[in-house]
Amino acid sequence: MNNRNLCVIGLGYIGLPTAAMFAKVGWNVTGVDVNPVAVDKLNKGEIHIEEDGLEDLVKIVVEAGSLRAQLQPTEADCFIIAVPTPHHEDNTADLSYVIEATKAMVPFLKEGNTVIVESTIPPRTINDIVAPILSEAGWIPGEDIYLAHCPERVLPGRILIELVENTRIVGGINHVSAQRAAEMYRSFVTGAILITRAVSAEMSKLMENTYRDVNIALANELVKISEKLDVDALEVIQLANHHPRVNLHQPGPGVGGHCLAVDPYFIIEKAPEQSILIANSRQINNSMPKFVVNQVTKLLQDKNSKIAVFGLTYKGNIDDIRESPAMDVLSLLQMEGYKLGIYDPHVKQERVNFYLSSFEDAIADAECILILTDHSEFKQLDEEAVLNHMKNPLVFDTKNCVTISSSKINYYNFGSLANIKSPLKV
Repeated sequence: MNNRNLCVIGLGYIGLPTAAMFAKVGWNVTGVDVNPVAVDKLNKGEIHIEEDGLEDLVKIVVEAGSLRAQLQPTEADCFIIAVPTPHHEDNTADLSYVIEATKAMVPFLKEGNTVIVESTIPPRTINDIVAPILSEAGWIPGEDIYLAHCPERVLPGRILIELVENTRIVGGINHVSAQRAAEMYRSFVTGAILITRAVSAEMSKLMENTYRDVNIALANELVKISEKLDVDALEVIQLANHHPRVNLHQPGPGVGGHCLAVDPYFIIEKAPEQSILIANSRQINNSMPKFVVNQVTKLLQDKNSKIAVFGLTYKGNIDDIRESPAMDVLSLLQMEGYKLGIYDPHVKQERVNFYLSSFEDAIADAECILILTDHSEFKQLDEEAVLNHMKNPLVFDTKNCVTISSSKINYYNFGSLANIKSPLKV
């Protein structure tokens, strides 16, 4: 490919790693973001998010002059839109960022440009929203401007690896658009690149995450059933998964993140009468924070008790609290009136509007450690510190990730809920 100038709009958890990866393989990349702090940090070779290996890569490509950041788009040969797509209170997609990014890009377009939307979007957004904006500006998408959707499909903590190795789906508004977009990704992607229509790419991304959401809902419903029937749900999952064609997912305090907790709604809003299973799964997973708090109130009837809440992010070893069920659990515990010590070694204080404690401060005089995220730091707790600082110490592990050796620490997880039906005396 001769055209090597790229403008990436949106420098978040996907846009920044994507921009850095293109810069690494020789593209001249301009990153655009509305956050001046993120722009300033990037131009210093620093990052504003946590991701393995990203800080070193950004430092290298910024120092090499291959990546720079600014607040406004610029002329380029190719554009990637990687802005957030949150949802409204009614759970319909908020496409305002995608629309604003597209409109901001329009003055800098020239004939032959390739425009790619990586943001997760409802089906037909490329055809019904993005393409008309380009048409209104005088372009013919698919002829003089090439338009495609290439959804990200990476795992936080492994983004730089999976950007390269994972299969990429490229959906064009027509075949030539898909081919142009695929050519871009071939500059660093070693995985297969599958070419399809834009609407199929949109739907495939949503269904990948909906599949996981539905299956987690099945595991979470099993937990609720097992609690009623005095069954060890975790043992049931382990036993059932010995079947060669069964793979039950792991339960937890809910489902979070920018994908699993949001994407299913983008399908529901387009076909509500046909997406009953998907909607019910969302309801089940959304109910889990309340279920967790109900178990806590059985353990600690005295609302003057202190709880050490461990983990705010939606998954382990990342700093992302978007749609995290842990945040919902925290709010519910506050409403119940419990005293809280909140500890998450991956979340910076400026990300939240409440006080984050150290490990020691969080457990001081607490009567329960509530594990909501499976950070590596939590898997082997300092049991001596727990015994020295806590009253009648117990651990309620909603992620089944902690190993406890001391018999003086009461341990509960989703496999032992029957044991906490009668409240402990505190």
